[in-house]
Amino acid sequence: MTTEASPAVSRQSKITPKRLYGVFATAEMFTWALLIIGMVAKYGFDFDALVFPFGLTHGAVFVAYAVTAGVVGLNQRWNFGLIVGAVALAVVPFATFPFDRSLTKRGKLEGPWRTEKTEDPRDSTFIDNTLRFALRHPIATLLLLALAVTAVVTVLLQLGPPTEWFN
Repeated sequence: MTTEASPAVSRQSKITPKRLYGVFATAEMFTWALLIIGMVAKYGFDFDALVFPFGLTHGAVFVAYAVTAGVVGLNQRWNFGLIVGAVALAVVPFATFPFDRSLTKRGKLEGPWRTEKTEDPRDSTFIDNTLRFALRHPIATLLLLALAVTAVVTVLLQLGPPTEWFN
């Protein structure tokens, strides 16, 4: 008798840390291109209708990418500097693509999600316990993360454009 994996397990196995990070790194790069197009339209052709929707899209994807880099980095046991570097490089247009390539070449994206505790003493930390809990409850985690991204983007919209934050 053969047993088939449940749909949730099948879906989860297809969304590896490498694939998830790659999707968001590419999306972040693509939305940078949209934002640049919007800024060229505004400052080069006095057409500013694209800046807000493209900027909002890029901002939301940037925050989602940052969360994804953090989750993947924790899962893959990147050091703190590498996680911060992944997020910081997203500020530079198109830098997530070469960074993604570098991570892939160094094997930093290989491996499954760490949903089960192992004999590794690092698996007993609060962060690892929280990560495993979140990975075992992907729908609730995605909903919570979507709410968090929405909240962050809402706050950033209230603050206005980044160029005005320190004026």
